[in-house]
Amino acid sequence: MFTFAVHYLEVLKRLKRRVARVRANIKDTIKLHHYSAPSHTAFIVANYLARSNTPVVPQPPYSPDLAPCDFFLFLRLKRELKGKHWESVENIQKHVTTFLRDIPVEEFQRAFQAWQTRLRKCIDSGVKYFEEF
Repeated sequence: MFTFAVHYLEVLKRLKRRVARVRANIKDTIKLHHYSAPSHTAFIVANYLARSNTPVVPQPPYSPDLAPCDFFLFLRLKRELKGKHWESVENIQKHVTTFLRDIPVEEFQRAFQAWQTRLRKCIDSGVKYFEEF
């Protein structure tokens, strides 16, 4: 039976292998920040993260805008896809993959620097909810 947790677990495993291959110097310093979605907190995922010694940065309650994809990637992707139509799911996947690969590394770096700033503000505030940062 397919579940989102099983899929998420496979994504995490692929990510860890890729980091180990491409950025071996940081593979042991990775920390994971993800939501409290059921697939993220599922036993099989939590068990894998514990066995692989992957620390998880907890998502503060009521602070969904801390995730880099929320304030950097999703809006950009939404603008790219809006109003377009494709013949197949494969064509959408190819388009999205090309679009994501074309985003310069520096933009991802800026997004993660902004994430660190937002996270620091949240921590310094005692993990209170923010409308805007």
